[in-house]
Amino acid sequence: MKLATIRTGNGTRAAVIDGGKLVPLDFADVGAWLQAGSPEWSGHVAGAPVSTEEADFAPVVPNPGKIICVGLNYRDHILEMGRELPEYPTLFAKFADSLVGARDDIVLPPGSASVDWEGELAVIIGSAVSRADETQARNAIAGFAVANDVSARDYQRRTPEWLQGKTFDRTTPLGPYLVTVDETGHEPDLDISCAVDGNTKQHSRTSELVFGPVALIRYISSITTLRPGDVILTGTPGGVGDGRSPKEFLEPGSVLETGINTLGATANHCVVR
Repeated sequence: MKLATIRTGNGTRAAVIDGGKLVPLDFADVGAWLQAGSPEWSGHVAGAPVSTEEADFAPVVPNPGKIICVGLNYRDHILEMGRELPEYPTLFAKFADSLVGARDDIVLPPGSASVDWEGELAVIIGSAVSRADETQARNAIAGFAVANDVSARDYQRRTPEWLQGKTFDRTTPLGPYLVTVDETGHEPDLDISCAVDGNTKQHSRTSELVFGPVALIRYISSITTLRPGDVILTGTPGGVGDGRSPKEFLEPGSVLETGINTLGATANHCVVR
């Protein structure tokens, strides 16, 4: 099943793909649907179907309680950054204000000269879980989405902590869809790519993650309770601009496209405001 959060004249609505169109539901967004226990959608229709081409996609979960991100989690990216494979996941956080929809503009961080791309698989949590074992971690996964952890590398390196380079407002595409786990499995092997102005910069498989979705939920839930609608960004493969020689970064007018087969794609113009 594929779900989205779309903007309407009366605010946002969760919607489900049925017959190739988005059917609005009586939930404000996909996060609200998850928090209600992910009920069968057919009893919650709240409007006429909308074309996917005409839909105005909000972040698929607009207001997650937590956005937990994982750094250095693809083998090729770890090597290109000159590091060793980690013993534990490298965690940092984002805030909900950083999120944008699948076709929204990315607002380049003011004052940064090194804004980088990081295509990622996002895990969406469907049920509360704390100190999970493997079975509990698997059962907590609602599904997956496309994301890009756009990063201001100069801000990121101002201190040993990465937060300030990772959570600028309106920089992180999330969507267009939540694809439920029955379509993907719990440890999906999917093709992930990221392109800038039509030129592919990253290309890998999600099976190349050092710590997969289940392992991440087990580890993160040992630290903090994960709740419905929470988001985990699982890390990025090799090919980031900061790892290139010479380095490459996003500029005003750049078009950033991120795609994962089965999950869909985002396409975002980079702007200055």
